[in-house]
Amino acid sequence: MTWSERTVVRDGVRISCRDWGGAGPSVVLLHGLAGHAGEWDAIARHLRTRHRVVAVDQRGHGASERHPHDRSRAAYVADVVAVLEQLGLRQPALIGQSLGGHTAMLAAAAHPDLVCALVLVEAGPGGPSPEVPAEIGRWLDSWPTPFPSRNAAAAFFGGGPVGEGWAAGLEERDGGWWPRFDRDVMVDSLTENAHRSYWDEWASITCPTLAVLGQSGLIAPAECGRMFQHRPETVAMSVPGTGHDLHLERPDILVEALERFLRDTTESPSAMPSRPATVTPYVH
Repeated sequence: MTWSERTVVRDGVRISCRDWGGAGPSVVLLHGLAGHAGEWDAIARHLRTRHRVVAVDQRGHGASERHPHDRSRAAYVADVVAVLEQLGLRQPALIGQSLGGHTAMLAAAAHPDLVCALVLVEAGPGGPSPEVPAEIGRWLDSWPTPFPSRNAAAAFFGGGPVGEGWAAGLEERDGGWWPRFDRDVMVDSLTENAHRSYWDEWASITCPTLAVLGQSGLIAPAECGRMFQHRPETVAMSVPGTGHDLHLERPDILVEALERFLRDTTESPSAMPSRPATVTPYVH
């Protein structure tokens, strides 16, 4: 069985979701900046055997509204709430990578009654980084679009599962392969993150939380350490040999960790989650 497309509309903005079905506690998957819901396909197939799984194309991405007027963090969070309400997802676990993890974190902080567990994959509260939007803009401008083929795109993005994952987010039109997002929408979506941090929101989260880090990812050790100082009960792990896109590099390890964490939280809410045994724990 594959997924079916579900559409949620909030404030006139169309949000597209991949509904994988499944029985059991709900799980919502959120991709990162310039990404797409399909990045989670391999993981969603496994999780749906024990969970109701929905992967979201966030606003401005994939099959969702391409040019939303509101690109604020609050808008992204409100979209998540609308998905939960309109698709009947009661107290799901929110799982997000990079910017999707940031969205999940803010949703868990703002709506503790709506979320039972939180998983951050290469994501954290961050801090002021005024240079980041311009850096992302230059990176997107470096894409040689349109790509002549998906294979060429996959090679540009580094090949292997990471390259294939990024290439899968492109669309074919006008004789080439193009991103399914607008460059300026992506840059604007980072504006708030570039000028402030979200440590108060992180400290206010009450649900069980798993932080998954790539061994050579983008979350600095100082930020990781501060996260655990604020919330020492956080379960943490580092996946050897991976970077920022660890969900594409080693979905097998991530699935195993997620299944164990979700079993301990969504299926046995009173139990404290145990540290995954098949990966290297992050020492803090």
